[in-house]
Amino acid sequence: MNLFEAVRTALEMIRAHKLRAFFTVLGTVVGVTFLIAVITLIEGMNRYMEEDFAGQVFGYNTVVVRRTPSVQMESNAELRRMWRRRPRLTFDDAEWISRRMETPGIAAISSSIGGTVTGPRGRELENVRVTGASASYFRIRDMEVELGRVFSEQEADRGLPVVVLGKDVAERLFEAVNPIDKEVRIRGFPYRVVGVLEGQGTLFGMSLDNVAIAPARSALNGFVNPANVVDEISFKVPDGGLLAPAMAEITGLMRVRHRVGPGEVNSFEVETAEESLSFWNRISQVMLIALPGLVGISLVVGSVVIMNIMLVSVTERTREIGLRKSLGARRRDILAQFMIEAGTLSGVGG
Repeated sequence: MNLFEAVRTALEMIRAHKLRAFFTVLGTVVGVTFLIAVITLIEGMNRYMEEDFAGQVFGYNTVVVRRTPSVQMESNAELRRMWRRRPRLTFDDAEWISRRMETPGIAAISSSIGGTVTGPRGRELENVRVTGASASYFRIRDMEVELGRVFSEQEADRGLPVVVLGKDVAERLFEAVNPIDKEVRIRGFPYRVVGVLEGQGTLFGMSLDNVAIAPARSALNGFVNPANVVDEISFKVPDGGLLAPAMAEITGLMRVRHRVGPGEVNSFEVETAEESLSFWNRISQVMLIALPGLVGISLVVGSVVIMNIMLVSVTERTREIGLRKSLGARRRDILAQFMIEAGTLSGVGG
């Protein structure tokens, strides 16, 4: 019996026993579908975390200095007390570091808090992420404007009341009206809208366009944080190969600035996106160990289903096997026929 005839016979047997074939194929489909879903899930989450999380939370090729870790996976009461005792980061810290950095790059400061933004006719938006930042913040985060412009270095240094709105905020406050040069109020202080950002999308289901960014030295100074205090100092290098030197240099400068003695623990955190993704790496490692095991179980179950059904098929077709042998079929011919049937069922199931 040639291969074509064997496959044709296998398909005829599938048509003759539709219900049995259905359950056989179902077992295979479940296993293969689960395998594809797991691989897609892990790959998708890896890409999401590495591209969206890294780019939106830190910025690419960026070193960030913070008072406390941005991701606190293993915190306890003692650690939190230690973090609270650390000195705050200030405008002066950022200027002191940027003047002494030898690694090429750009520095920025930023602080954020949830707040209310009031637009025309008293329309209010609550829980807007209000950020006080330097002008270079937009370049570090790779933010582009859809309308208008970002505020300039001069406006940021002088603390002028200008603001760049996220796309969601602009659309909800002004609807179809062009918001450029219109006034909004942040905590009662008037700000002139100079730009609207392009859509940033979402991160973990939260809109990244629900923001209002103004100069850190404007009236927000003292509202987002105590006066002259910042949440983070960012330093972006032009190439990923400069991240390690920049991180080492910033760590050394901050230790000098905060008078951290030799052998003492840092009173600050210096992070990159790669380091802060370590928590996700631990999760993905567990997933890579556990989920393939579950996939293997499902594939084994599918294989057992096929094996049992083929065993039933052999038992039911004893007379057919005897007839084939009486006509000269060899043992290996009969074995090949049933193997081809099993392979055909598996192929149909994926």
